[in-house]
Amino acid sequence: QVQLVESGGGLVQPGGSLRVSCLASGSIFSINAMGWYRQAPGKQRELVAAITSSGSTNYADSVKGRFTISRDNAKNAVYLQMNSLKPEDTAVYYCKADVHTSRWPGREVGYWGQGTQVTVSS
Repeated sequence: QVQLVESGGGLVQPGGSLRVSCLASGSIFSINAMGWYRQAPGKQRELVAAITSSGSTNYADSVKGRFTISRDNAKNAVYLQMNSLKPEDTAVYYCKADVHTSRWPGREVGYWGQGTQVTVSS
């Protein structure tokens, strides 16, 4: 099995910064894309940023220029640096990884973390 564990959420004032991390572990053969999604109360889960195994990135328009996604392939980790945070960034942030497991290396399965709360408020 594969587990994704997020960390680094919390409460921050508007204009502040926060970095969330996600570490994947388990029977991993390889990981293709990794990404961060968020879900605010009463809203659908949305893509925030994603990064391929080769480092190509894409971002939601609402976070471009403020958030930076990165990954460490050796650690099976993905990070999201969030700067100039706004109250509308408040949400539960989820990590997702498209994994090829050791048992089924030819099959790609999406795994999710449990989420970490980010609250932007004064």
